[in-house]
Amino acid sequence: MVLLVIAAVLFVWNGGSLPSPLPQGSSSPTPTPTPSTSSGQADNMIRVSSPKPGEAIQSPVHIEGEARGNWYFEASFPGRVLDANGKILGLMPIQAQGDWMTTEFVPFKADLPFSTPATNTGFVVLQKDNPSGLPQNEDERRIPIKFGP
Repeated sequence: MVLLVIAAVLFVWNGGSLPSPLPQGSSSPTPTPTPSTSSGQADNMIRVSSPKPGEAIQSPVHIEGEARGNWYFEASFPGRVLDANGKILGLMPIQAQGDWMTTEFVPFKADLPFSTPATNTGFVVLQKDNPSGLPQNEDERRIPIKFGP
């Protein structure tokens, strides 16, 4: 009886349709991430004055700019440094430098320490804080950088 109820719930949750099986020997395609400096929406949500794209950085990297209040949650958003392979080298919350309870731009700055990279290039990633976890609320600014003096 319990299994029947679970099956009914899953059927309704899938919009009343059964998933179609994949043909033998095939698998679903694996999406390949493409590096980008930002999503289209991020251009109107966050402005970064430091670091500049292509800039050589050392630890700690100085991050500065301004973001609209709704980029933050509880006055901060996640910042991280990645190497070219996507390995996280450093991660910390970046704090608003003013009242973030607005839709206007609010300044931010941070000095984000990171570990020694295994690659010569990477990214500084400034991620919109998304406490809801909903994919439609995700956004980020990805700044390509070089490691070194």
